[in-house]
Amino acid sequence: MFNRAVSRLSRKRPPSDIHDGDGSSSSSHQSLKSTAKWAASLENLLEDPEGVKKFREFLKKEFSEENVLFWLACEDFKKMQDKKQMQEKAKEIYMTFLSNKASSQVNVEGQSRLNEKILEEPHPLMFQKLQDQIFNLMKYDSYSRFLKSDLFLKHKRTEEEEEEDQPDAQTSAKRASRIYNT
Repeated sequence: MFNRAVSRLSRKRPPSDIHDGDGSSSSSHQSLKSTAKWAASLENLLEDPEGVKKFREFLKKEFSEENVLFWLACEDFKKMQDKKQMQEKAKEIYMTFLSNKASSQVNVEGQSRLNEKILEEPHPLMFQKLQDQIFNLMKYDSYSRFLKSDLFLKHKRTEEEEEEDQPDAQTSAKRASRIYNT
């Protein structure tokens, strides 16, 4: 069940959606300076498919990947319109992340756990309080460690090296004008 949830979360979606880009390639121009955006805020990190991918990789090593998976599942859930699909997704989220028997249980306050009865009448914001708790847990705990991790720092160095290899347009123009104006 967990694998099914993970595969659903990592399917390709339009670039405007927040998702894990699992295997999607981005041009070097798009990825340049991404680490600066990621370092600016957790929100920026979660809006970038490559950022989500790297953050998941980091969280996996810390045995807390379920936090970002839950957050992503809640984001998907909020966008659903069909009542039947919402019911199925709500039950899936509950069974995967929130029930006492959950395969990837997230760490939320006990009194904030949902009663299974609420799953019969789902609404887009039914997981919002729990999602906010997990977001804050990631923001004030995992995210700061991620920014100091070898994984992030290595990506940042690679990005900086790629940028150095890019010819500066202004410098090229100056060189051209010197050549032709002499």
